[in-house]
Amino acid sequence: MRQPVVNAVITPDGKLDVLSKLEVSKLLDSSQGGLYKTFRNCSLAVLNCGSGMDDGKELLERYPNFAIRIIQEQRGIKLDVTGAPAQAFVDGKMIKGINEHLFAVLRDIVYVSNEINDNPKFDLARSAGITDAVFHILRNANILQPMVNPNVVVCWGGHSISRKEYEYSKLVGHEMGLRGLDICTGCGPGAMKGPMKGATIGHAKQRIKNGQYLGITEPGIIAAESPNPIVNQLVIMPDIEKRLEAFVRTGHGIVVFPGGAGTAEEILYILGVLLHPDNQTMPFPLIFTGPDSAKDYFKQIDQFIAGTLGTEAQKRYQIIIDDPVQVAAQMHAGIQQVRQYRKETGDAYYFNWQLKIDSVFQQPFIPSHAAMRDLELHKDQPAHDLAANLRRAFSGIVAGNVKDDGIRAIEEHGHFEICGDAEIMRLMDSLLTSFVQQHRMKLPGKKYTPCYRVIQ
Repeated sequence: MRQPVVNAVITPDGKLDVLSKLEVSKLLDSSQGGLYKTFRNCSLAVLNCGSGMDDGKELLERYPNFAIRIIQEQRGIKLDVTGAPAQAFVDGKMIKGINEHLFAVLRDIVYVSNEINDNPKFDLARSAGITDAVFHILRNANILQPMVNPNVVVCWGGHSISRKEYEYSKLVGHEMGLRGLDICTGCGPGAMKGPMKGATIGHAKQRIKNGQYLGITEPGIIAAESPNPIVNQLVIMPDIEKRLEAFVRTGHGIVVFPGGAGTAEEILYILGVLLHPDNQTMPFPLIFTGPDSAKDYFKQIDQFIAGTLGTEAQKRYQIIIDDPVQVAAQMHAGIQQVRQYRKETGDAYYFNWQLKIDSVFQQPFIPSHAAMRDLELHKDQPAHDLAANLRRAFSGIVAGNVKDDGIRAIEEHGHFEICGDAEIMRLMDSLLTSFVQQHRMKLPGKKYTPCYRVIQ
């Protein structure tokens, strides 16, 4: 089916209106390290906002003639887009929020290419170097806010959720907004949009005019989770690992709504980080919540964690069912403890420097078929190391479900094979099967074909 498209020349709205000739040439040279491909694909995803699509390969195929070109003038730059999704425009003019997101893509891709990659200042082979890079990307995007008390709640959850779960996430966001808390999500639809939508009403009631609705994404996932229009600050991290680190270093607490493989990946990441001995005494409020219909979902998540990471991991979170007021009150109280801890230890309010994140959680994992087969999924290792390997397994499934490269790899080589200890495989297979049955792997109405095979 032919999609309605628009051709337009876009002027930046006060964001990155100056580029050097070298930067422009690198962005538009499709032979140079894939920079143009990344720029084009991320730009298309932003322009595709609200389409109800969660397949990176399908998006690229739906708009094969989309192109984006930088026009450099004496007064600055403009973007010339052709074959762009029509829903990004109203009466021929690009929606202002989408305009901002488009130039945020340009800003972050230029900065990472010029200032982070191949820069000896950032040793990306070392843990401290990766954290420094994450900090600088966020600072360049003007995400970090000094002289502001801790108030950022990261909300995780699926893009494919039921209407009841979506409405519940709005109620939780509303209660958090009433308490002056800001929202950070993966910036897409579903449980990433609901809390922001609710918080905007809560902020409006409290006459909070500078509420932060922060969206953090990365090039591989942005097509499946196009930034929702409520996001007023968008940052594109280079990969999923830096995206996850950005979440936990900028956020002061985390609320997890129901989701699929991507949400399981996020849960395993934060639990693996918090289980590190150096983080044992650090306050970090973590709440799993959903409506009454999500009770069994979180029961199964809890059983999976108990059977893999053990009781110490279970102590790091609480489960609250069908009580948005309690979720917001507990999160607000937990963030007060974070503030006191940061004050006593001298850590910044806007970036959690003290959080210990092992290199195994930071080094990019490329989910090839061989890498997925070779994951060490056994209990003969510290719990935080097992969490890291389990996180990688779910990350691979996400790639096979929604990322362009992952989908093409599955089409070419068949299923990812996941193997390990029999009990862990049984728990994983049961959890993944429940995600499929509850339609959490793909958006409603789309048939899901598994990209993986659990070998027991």
